[in-house]
Amino acid sequence: MFKFPDTINKLRKSISNSGFDGFLVTNDYNRRYISGFSGSAGYLLLTKEDSFLVTDFRYIEQASIEAPGFEIIRMNHHIKWFTDLVRRLNCKSIGFESDDLTVNSFTKIKEEILLGKLQITLEPTTDYIFNIRAIKSEHELNLLKKAIDISDKAFNNVYQNMSPGSSEEQLAWLFEKSVRELGGEAISFDTIVASGSNAARPHHRAGSDLLKERETIVIDCGARFEGYCSDLTRTVVMGHPDKFTKNIYEIVLAAQETAIELVETGMTGEECDSLARNVIREAGYDKNFGHSLGHGVGLQVHELPTIGPKSTLKIEDSMVFTIEPGIYIEGWGGVRIEDIVVMENGKAKLLSNASKSRY
Repeated sequence: MFKFPDTINKLRKSISNSGFDGFLVTNDYNRRYISGFSGSAGYLLLTKEDSFLVTDFRYIEQASIEAPGFEIIRMNHHIKWFTDLVRRLNCKSIGFESDDLTVNSFTKIKEEILLGKLQITLEPTTDYIFNIRAIKSEHELNLLKKAIDISDKAFNNVYQNMSPGSSEEQLAWLFEKSVRELGGEAISFDTIVASGSNAARPHHRAGSDLLKERETIVIDCGARFEGYCSDLTRTVVMGHPDKFTKNIYEIVLAAQETAIELVETGMTGEECDSLARNVIREAGYDKNFGHSLGHGVGLQVHELPTIGPKSTLKIEDSMVFTIEPGIYIEGWGGVRIEDIVVMENGKAKLLSNASKSRY
């Protein structure tokens, strides 16, 4: 009995529709998504009827526990296991993840095919499993909600304990410590704490700079729970912000709230992005919003769907993604506000609940 039978069925249907005899999974996250196996090395080979998990001796026992329903095969340093399976299954065409399989591994597989005199074609695919992963199951949503809840509480702890004179690094460490204490397995990415003019850089690395009153402080953070990630951004100001800061903040907040309220299933990622971008453009700051509005979140902190100016992927129910507009002004600072939503009955449902400033 598979751990995720619905996922296996989706992939097998896709394999059948593509005309492949089987599919080779090399991406670590996709391997875990399909089988439940969380080890750091291994391959999956799936056909319409068979399911194999190939890993080295370190993970044989772990694989048998985490990936029920899969036949576990121990591999050595050679790729001969692949040709052995292909011959056993009489496969003539195998799809593979061209965005993940290295040139070196691909070359070795081709050499083994030639050596074994096998009549088989390897068919490259792009986003084959990532497209399936974009639609979240109820099980995934429960894990995501737990990760989001942990990061919300960890952020609130940081917010309540920040003070002038604290460093960016100290806040980043406090968030990570809080995540661990709240039951998270790790942070989902290096925590961004950007104060003052540093906040003009969307991916500023937390450093030794000290927090000051009346400056914007952008905190971008996330927690991981059982492999699933959260992603949250808040912009805060200690003390009383000036009129200019309040104005920039309110523009970004209005852009975010507009997108959350108006996004609907059937829209493209580009159409969703424009909901927020138009608000910022009308305020005269379109050149200060240089990144996409959002991205999918799941086993990875960035996955499909992409919510950006060139995204043609249509939004569907059960997709989970961020909505995170921002304005960045060199020499002054920046404002970004980010929450995670899930599409439910055609509309966006807010999943993040961390404290949000209102100026």
